[in-house]
Amino acid sequence: MATDESLAKLAADGDAAAFSVLLERRYDQLFALCFRLTGSRAEAEDLTQDICADLPKRLAGYRADARFMTWLYRVAVNAAHDRRRRQASHARAADGWGDWEMSRRTAEAETAAQVDWLTAAMRALPDDLRDTLALVLDDMTHAQAG
Repeated sequence: MATDESLAKLAADGDAAAFSVLLERRYDQLFALCFRLTGSRAEAEDLTQDICADLPKRLAGYRADARFMTWLYRVAVNAAHDRRRRQASHARAADGWGDWEMSRRTAEAETAAQVDWLTAAMRALPDDLRDTLALVLDDMTHAQAG
């Protein structure tokens, strides 16, 4: 029976059968570790799948100077840390976006209130003054846009 270390070396050289045996042998342990790292079954499943998908590329860096499971645990811990950092970055970006969106909506509501006030005030003016004010406002709006 081949050792994990010999299977890992064969898998690193492209042996799909060795890779399959290695995953079959160690998948449950990897999942259990991912579950302990994330505390969530769904997160653990995602993390385990991400690690397994990335494992063929990572095996090229396996040197067999440590037990395969020790190396795989380190890969899993690093992957969990990377995932948490990405989630934290996304959360910070989403928070910033939420603040920006709230500011935008507040400014939009203030502008709408000002336009409503101006419209009501213009309705109260005699026709000739309303026409004059409309022309002045139109000129001001074009001057600001240009």
